Amino acid sequence: MRSRLFVALAALLGTVVAQRIHRHLDPQRRTLRCPRLDPDAQVITEGTIVAQFPYSKALIVGAGSGISASLARRFAHHGVKVALAARSVDKLEALAAEIGAITFAADATDTSAVDALFRAVDARLGEPDVVVYNASARAHGPLAELDPKTVERAIATTAFGGFLVAQQAARRMLAHGHGAILFTGATASVKGFPRSAAFAMGKFALRGLAQSAARELGPSGIHVAHFVIDGGVRSTRRPDPAERPDSTLDPDDIAQSYISVLLQPRSAWSQEIELRPWVEPF
Repeated sequence: MRSRLFVALAALLGTVVAQRIHRHLDPQRRTLRCPRLDPDAQVITEGTIVAQFPYSKALIVGAGSGISASLARRFAHHGVKVALAARSVDKLEALAAEIGAITFAADATDTSAVDALFRAVDARLGEPDVVVYNASARAHGPLAELDPKTVERAIATTAFGGFLVAQQAARRMLAHGHGAILFTGATASVKGFPRSAAFAMGKFALRGLAQSAARELGPSGIHVAHFVIDGGVRSTRRPDPAERPDSTLDPDDIAQSYISVLLQPRSAWSQEIELRPWVEPF
């Protein structure tokens, strides 16, 4: 009697669970509507477990060995085809070989060069549906002594290049009603420091571009986000002090935050994320 009762209860419980799961299934794809921020998140599709990532082709402009390299590896992990662009691509050879990326030499401050870059990426990779602008330049020194031409070049790299890249990306993404444009900011995006006027001007401008683009393009299905990297980024040349572990930003952890934002459902998009170490004053 007890065994029969147990079997009956188990069957009833299974039916209730199945009904609840069915109510949460997407009627079009029959996938469970449970978006999570875990980059390895998986969803149920009629008895099969499949990984979900909403983008397939990525272009990173201003690629190097830090944040962009970590992000490129994350993209590749998710099966995303990756294009890496920089003024000099020699430094990208090892990374490109590691993840199967394609490299492109381009000056982000040159209108014709950026147009040619996107055309080349279109031809070799396909139109990118996620574009990351990571380029920046500095002109450090006392305000009264800064060389105007050097400052002009720094602002062009940090801000104007971001506009040129975002413009080309938007033209492609608007046609599909889908895409993401991500901008890498810094502490200087929200706070100007002494002897760093050029960097502050460029980063403030890039943040303004991101805000404007997010409000304009978001309703068209394009997720625009700006990341304030508020602290030093860890590297072989800049390791954590032994007495202060995790006092710098791990580029792999920064990349994880980019991926998490890309996985956000459109009902709860972030436009700006601040990232800083747990001991960083702000």
